[in-house]
Amino acid sequence: MKLGMVFGYSGAHVKLPMDLILEAESLGYDSAWSAEAWGSDAVTPVAWVLAQTTKLKAGTAIMQMAARTPSMTAMTAMTLDQLSGGRFLAGIGPSGPQVIEGWYGQPYGKPLLRTREYISIMRKIFRREEPLTHSGEHYQIPYTGPGSLGLGKPLKSILHGNPEIPIYTGVATEKGMQLAAEIADGAFLVWANPDRFDLFRPAIEKGFAKSGSEKSMAGFDFAPFVRMAMGPDIAKCREQLKHHFALYVGGMGAREKNFYNDYTKRLGYEEAAVKIQDLYLAGKKNEAAALVPDQYIDDCCLVGPPEHIKEQLTRWKAAAGGGELGTMIISANSAEELRLVAENLL
Repeated sequence: MKLGMVFGYSGAHVKLPMDLILEAESLGYDSAWSAEAWGSDAVTPVAWVLAQTTKLKAGTAIMQMAARTPSMTAMTAMTLDQLSGGRFLAGIGPSGPQVIEGWYGQPYGKPLLRTREYISIMRKIFRREEPLTHSGEHYQIPYTGPGSLGLGKPLKSILHGNPEIPIYTGVATEKGMQLAAEIADGAFLVWANPDRFDLFRPAIEKGFAKSGSEKSMAGFDFAPFVRMAMGPDIAKCREQLKHHFALYVGGMGAREKNFYNDYTKRLGYEEAAVKIQDLYLAGKKNEAAALVPDQYIDDCCLVGPPEHIKEQLTRWKAAAGGGELGTMIISANSAEELRLVAENLL
């Protein structure tokens, strides 16, 4: 198993936890991950981290695809890969329609098809086997549509990039996981229950079969985010995390299209998912958080006193030993939390 840490996106002001990132590097963590929503971007913080570390990989979880053309994302990936000595990890994803249409002013389109086209274009740019062309529903290169001058021509990257830069995708559905297994090197989940790999195994196996290569879990990084809150009072620790779960389950998307709500139902909490969303969308955020089941937090997070967390870690270690888990991406608040996980898993 590999360990990563996520430092996410900013609040009202950008501030990176470089003390924790450097501690993670010293403890043997493999990677650190940024994010973006509708504030700070994902790429600039990664560049900052790579410039101040020597061994730690850093990646984007995720770059929102509608924010950048695939060519720009490939250029960014190749640049950071070379400047860091091969330590950049390219994580992309569709985000959700509220963000894409409400923030970027772009049509949400078909997220799986967009992902397939996007990665195909990135791979072509990385490999430099021929000048870039692509004819798809979301992207046409060279562009010849409305407003075109008809002067575009296929180009090949000036920069000789690494053709094997890892590409990860953010997923929340079975179809998304199947596509990741087929065309990507790894996949993020917003959270996961290490005992429920069965939810995704069939989709991953279908993706491997469609890949046209001999892909297996040995070369695919199943990388869920694992939120952590350590402290003597387990109820207070759970409460810290319930607000985050309520935001995603209740409010990260419209009522009829909330991937995290659907995922919660698949994990066995259908009644809670419905009630949390009803309360959250009614503006009753605290009440929504209170309805997040304790067991749901314990299933997917690391909470409470150190001894309790050590017990929880045995489930994650078993999942890694069974070849089901590639990287645990820890969301920690202290060096002590990072250290406890490293001491018990590395």
